Amino acid sequence: MKISVLLAAYNGEKYISEQISSILPQLGEDDELIISDDSPNGNTLAAVEPFLSDKRVKYVKGPQKGVDANKEFLFGVCTGDVAFLCDQDDVWLPDKVEKVMAQINSGAGCVLHNAYLTDADLNKTGQTLFGTRNAGKGIIRNILKNCYTGSCMALTRQAFTAALPFPKDIPMHDQWLGLVCEKTVKTVLLDEPLILWRRNEGSMTGGRTSLAQKIKWRINITKNILIFSHR
Repeated sequence: MKISVLLAAYNGEKYISEQISSILPQLGEDDELIISDDSPNGNTLAAVEPFLSDKRVKYVKGPQKGVDANKEFLFGVCTGDVAFLCDQDDVWLPDKVEKVMAQINSGAGCVLHNAYLTDADLNKTGQTLFGTRNAGKGIIRNILKNCYTGSCMALTRQAFTAALPFPKDIPMHDQWLGLVCEKTVKTVLLDEPLILWRRNEGSMTGGRTSLAQKIKWRINITKNILIFSHR
């Protein structure tokens, strides 16, 4: 099966070279790494250019409408049978693709794996994604506290096609992808950490939100998954 790695970039020049270097050795000659740059006037392209001699690496300008729109755009242009989502500032551990594809080849339509949380210099903090999110499957559980994190997910074409287009009022694309996958395909949670998940001042996720905003987000995601369930 052909693999598409989907990297949504935004001012990614600081760490993106390290991430690309951790991905390419794990890909086959017919696989692809698509980098969609949502800040094409920045310096991301300069950091990516040394890799463009590799025919598997494709650089495109993103839609510049936010991270969810950029991820949706990437799903639309990829050509693989399996899509791996990734962030610009993480590092893949050497056996990530092998272990995720073993689950896909055994019938999984969506794989969510664990991650080591690190500081900006990739020093492990002693925490993992699954530990901090109390990860587990379940629609209600993941509406109340989502564990589906895009940089740790891989989906078959059947799975991500079912989730498109993204509803406009969902809080997070990766939560939506995980909930749709639970409705449509076999979903596997792999407890082994397979990336170093850099948590730093430039991370595009996280931050404080008000209680009212959190309630609104949960109402919106619940409404949309109910609509999806009755298609």
